Amino acid sequence: MESLGKILILFGVIIAVVGLLLTFAPKIPFLGRLPGDIYVERKGMVFYFPIVTSLIISLILTVVLNILLRR
Repeated sequence: MESLGKILILFGVIIAVVGLLLTFAPKIPFLGRLPGDIYVERKGMVFYFPIVTSLIISLILTVVLNILLRR
């Protein structure tokens, strides 16, 4: 039961961090506007794919989770 408790705490922290990111993401000036993010605007259509932003967020989450889950 101890490991289940740790997993639930970890999921709670992850949900809280995602909630904070969703709340404050519009106020972070560089998030989603990095060089390498694909943005195409044409008549009647806008396509946006934040590939570099996604890679950086993935890298940060990988490092943080490896630090937290290391025994």
